[in-house]
Amino acid sequence: MEMKEVIMEAVKVLKEGGVILYPTDTVWGIGCDATNEEAVKKVFAIKKRSEAKSLVTLAADLDMVAMHVREIPSIAIDLVEVNDAPMTIIYPGAEHLAPSVVAEDGSVGIRIPNHEFCVELMKRLRRPLVSTSANISGEPTPACWQEISEEIRSAVDYVVPRRYEEGASGKASQIIKLGLKGEVEIIRA
Repeated sequence: MEMKEVIMEAVKVLKEGGVILYPTDTVWGIGCDATNEEAVKKVFAIKKRSEAKSLVTLAADLDMVAMHVREIPSIAIDLVEVNDAPMTIIYPGAEHLAPSVVAEDGSVGIRIPNHEFCVELMKRLRRPLVSTSANISGEPTPACWQEISEEIRSAVDYVVPRRYEEGASGKASQIIKLGLKGEVEIIRA
């Protein structure tokens, strides 16, 4: 199957509230439409993860980020433009996302991946994706396809072909929390 066909199949599953297993520029992710609360609950169930923990969201570009946060701190634009490593930014004031994606303080962690498949998938879906590592909560994060357990592979509704894993670093992104007054807190370097 060509990438376009794989994306169309994945989008169909996502629009129906399904959960997919897909590669990113960091590690393989378990994901769903980040605006669909029922789908997000399925992700928590697959990971056996407490819903008290928020999830990272992927966006295709800054325009998509802007649709899901009240305001983008100006420093975020600079960070996105100059950073060449995968970086999740925690923005204050999440909007139009499933409640389970939003942290208790109203913030949301969003990353713009440098991965053609992910970006094209979100552009076609026209929504951000939940992206959480493809493992049971508390177990080691798989760095590549071969390390993903059969339990995870069989729990999702669609598995993207492993050939699209190319370009993945196998390492989690750095995480930076931003405030509207220029506050910067490094959560994970």
